[in-house]
This record gives sequence, C-alpha cells and structure tokens, in this order.
Amino acid sequence: MRRLNIAHVTEYWFPTSVTLLPHRLRIRPLESHSLRIESSKLDITPAHSVRWYHDVLGNSVALVSFSELSNALRVLSEVVIVVYEDPPLDCMLENFAISCPFDYAIDEQPDLAPFRQSVYPADRAVLHKWLDELGLLVRPIETFSLLFQLNCGIANHFTYQIREEEGVQSPAQTLKRNSGSCRDFAALFIEACRYMGLASRFVSGYLHMADNEAGNATTHAWAEVYLPGPGWKGFDPTSGLITGNQHIPVAVARHPEAVPPVSGSFIGPLGQRPALSVSVRVSDLGLDGVNLPA
Repeated sequence: MRRLNIAHVTEYWFPTSVTLLPHRLRIRPLESHSLRIESSKLDITPAHSVRWYHDVLGNSVALVSFSELSNALRVLSEVVIVVYEDPPLDCMLENFAISCPFDYAIDEQPDLAPFRQSVYPADRAVLHKWLDELGLLVRPIETFSLLFQLNCGIANHFTYQIREEEGVQSPAQTLKRNSGSCRDFAALFIEACRYMGLASRFVSGYLHMADNEAGNATTHAWAEVYLPGPGWKGFDPTSGLITGNQHIPVAVARHPEAVPPVSGSFIGPLGQRPALSVSVRVSDLGLDGVNLPA
C-alpha cells in the first residue's frame, strides 16, 4: 500500500485576450477496489465556475465555465491517493475463456458490443497481415499467451516517441511508421484485440515510476481487455507489462481520442494558436496516517 501525490499543471498562453468557452477536465483518478482518493484540490485561473458529473462510462468530469476574458488558462490538479496491492489471483480466467476464440456470456454481450466494434475499419486488412506475421491468428491459442505476445510485440518492435500534437495515429499509420506514442500503441493494441473478437477499451491516466519523483512524469495511456473471470484487465503496450498499482487510471473510453485530460475551445482573432505547457509529478508520500481497510 502506498500514498501518492499527483500534481498535474496545464497552462495555455494566448497572444491576446480571448473568450474561453466551457472546458472539460478528466484529471481525477478513478476510484476502485485498489485505489482510494484521500484528498483533492483544483485551482483554475481565470475566474470560473465548476460543475462535476459522471459521464456514461463513470469517468469523473469537471465542466468549467469562465466569466472573464483572459490571455492565459491555468489548471492545477493536486490529488492524494492511496493504492493497494492487487490480489494475487485476479488473473484467473473462467475455463471457457482459457483459449481463443471464445464467446462472452450472453447477458454480457450487449454491454460489450461497443468495445468489440472497430474504430478504424479501413485498417482491417493491414491489421490482419500484421497479426498473421506475429502468429496470433492461429486457432486455438491460449488467451493470455495471445495478449502477452501482442503486448510485448508492440513494446519490443516499435519505437516510442513523445508526440506533442493532438490526436491519435491510426493503427495503419503506427504500423507504417513503426513508431508512436503511448496513446498510439494503446490504439493499435485495442484495434488488434477487437479484430480478434476481444472487448477492449482505451485508458488514460498516470504512471508512477522511480524516475517520476524528480518531476519528469507525464500523462500515460494503455489498454484494458474484458476477460471472463478477472474482468477488465490492463495491458501497457508501451512497456509490454500487465498494469499494476503503478498505473493510475483517470478515464476509460471506447474511442482513443474521447478522453483528453483537458479539452475545450475559445473565441479570438482568426489564426490565433495558444502555447501549451504540461507538467506532471507523481510522488510517493509513504504510509503516515493511512488506515488499513477492514
């Protein structure tokens, strides 16, 4: 069990004062059996009002409305969370799902249908060719073996790069360039899973590693696959690892471009583009003052 402090600052600077239209923030971690929020603080300038709500997938969203013109926007989110160790047997599959292909339970299929639907249908042919080259279209194949090979195949054979521009590469673009960001790798993993009939979704959040302590952390993205038995199980194709309590989810989505941390628009002179700065720090606070769950 650990206590972590997550400080996330997003700043925009405009050449002149603009009218900021409502913005949506998805920067509050998702609570679960293994994650609890101890405290949270949200500081925003300029003058504003905030309304919190949960979207259709249960993500916590802050809708921010502004009341004055400004040439800058600053959003500081500071959250203290408690994370617990994952239970050792949370990967046990139901017998019918040990090998692929398998059918999801009848009563779960309607809810899982959107997460089995392709977001990039034009890329199916190139996905088929790539998966065939990896040997992942052989049937039957052990489910976890398939997912491990796919996860490691992306991590080991593609070049990671930080992309400052908005948006997500299509799987075909990532395969052609043989490189991408964490969100591009997650999109490729998800689309490959859906091609093979597995329900999967995109996850945005934070990653706590030892080298994050110096303040060089970033937002992160990975994928989750719905597996009978463990439920939604996380895979990080950037590192090739199964996710654990070092991965801190903030939002989940069917489409990889649906849950940016900060989104919104403004009214200003034609052609005006703001400068952007993002800073994330994830720090270990130790265990002082934490009550163990009953």
